[in-house]
Amino acid sequence: MIKYHPNLIQGSDEWLAVRCGLLTASEMRLAVTIPKPETRIKKDGTPYKQREIVPADTDACRSHVWELAAQRITKYVEPTYIGDDMLRGMDDEIAARALYEEAYAPVTTMGFVTNDRWGFTIGCSPDGLVGADGILECKSRRQKYQFETIATRAMPDDYLLQVQTALLVTERAWCDFISYSGGQPMITIRVYPDPRIQAAIVDAAAAFERQICERIEQYNATMASGIRLIPTERAERQEIF
Repeated sequence: MIKYHPNLIQGSDEWLAVRCGLLTASEMRLAVTIPKPETRIKKDGTPYKQREIVPADTDACRSHVWELAAQRITKYVEPTYIGDDMLRGMDDEIAARALYEEAYAPVTTMGFVTNDRWGFTIGCSPDGLVGADGILECKSRRQKYQFETIATRAMPDDYLLQVQTALLVTERAWCDFISYSGGQPMITIRVYPDPRIQAAIVDAAAAFERQICERIEQYNATMASGIRLIPTERAERQEIF
């Protein structure tokens, strides 16, 4: 079932609480691996690139499994570093959304969306909803990447998993991907669901979910074993991890 959380402000304590312990669209790159595309040949002899998407088996994946398992036990999300690019991106997202609305269609802001129809929950934070069918994903880009995106007229592969996961979670018909870089033209690229990619995402997310549950069982077994443990209190600190 799809559940919308329209009043959450992305980055707020309330937003962090809702997404605590969940695999989300922006983190799907940690659960899924996309090896270098293979060149294959169609029946008519035309070459094409075929992406093979598989569950990740990396240190980053295993680390994120432990992180989400810990979040589910503690109900706490540790603070993360916010750099200059992220701060610029927050401002640019507002500007990009305003330009989109002026040129194309009204946008409804959305804090968080979840979907649990696979027996586990995946979440996403779209940058907006467009009508009944669309979502918006805005990216603030450095000028070299913006130049490349305009020249190639294609959404960068870096955002493939995030966008396809957001379409999967919201079950919407399309995503308008916005690439924005102040001083250059803003480009909007419409992206549609790819059933093959989304099926691979669900398979990888299911494997990821099983690993989280195994880690929690392991943790609970240790807690019940009588091992020497001393409870502590979390100090409220301002440092960024």
